[in-house]
Amino acid sequence: MDALLQPELWAALITLASLEIVLGIDNIIFLTIMANKLPEHQRARARTIGLAGACITRILLLLSLAWLARLTAPLFTLPYFAQEISGRDLVLIFGGLFLMAKATFELHEQVEDDHQTAEAAIGQALAGFVSVIVQIMIIDIVFSLDSVITAVGMTQNIPVMVTAIMIAVGVMMFFAGPVGAFVEKHPTIKVLALSFLILIGMALVGEGFDAHVPKASIYFAMAFSLAIEMINMRMRKNKQQKA
Repeated sequence: MDALLQPELWAALITLASLEIVLGIDNIIFLTIMANKLPEHQRARARTIGLAGACITRILLLLSLAWLARLTAPLFTLPYFAQEISGRDLVLIFGGLFLMAKATFELHEQVEDDHQTAEAAIGQALAGFVSVIVQIMIIDIVFSLDSVITAVGMTQNIPVMVTAIMIAVGVMMFFAGPVGAFVEKHPTIKVLALSFLILIGMALVGEGFDAHVPKASIYFAMAFSLAIEMINMRMRKNKQQKA
């Protein structure tokens, strides 16, 4: 009980939970787009299972402190560039490339508006549920890797770190549904979200090569673009009402 009354403990918990929530914004975007590919009755379950699995993965990463330490150690050096590559760098590079490819294919599908046959749609629905959950968990590892390493650097209190992760995942579960409904209702927002996933993927690849891109700059660009699109949506709605 004495430990619960320590201000340092609560300060660390609030700081880490806030960090996890802010860094989870891009995760919510990817989660929303992937879950919306499923039939409507499967979306909530896919979001819950995917985020629950991601929560367990993050906690396991925290409990593997020795492995995390080795993950940041250089594995090899790129010739001609004198660039050291660690396990963390490889995860970020391949994760970023995966995110860029996935967002590009989704963007192409959204723009081209491809039509599927009934048989193809049924087959995709059967195989899609597991696939979506696996992809959500994989990309969450990529998104959360740096935040977990940062958390380890901020405090060595495992219960505090685990609690912060659970709070952040709970917040993501709460907002994923409304965000998903909003994105599904407004196709232009979905295109904007996919475009930013490509940008985030490029930033992850850059991070893997030690080319740091401030997350604050990316989030500001996302917020600014979203604000402009909201104004455009309001203008279109007013024109429709006047017509």
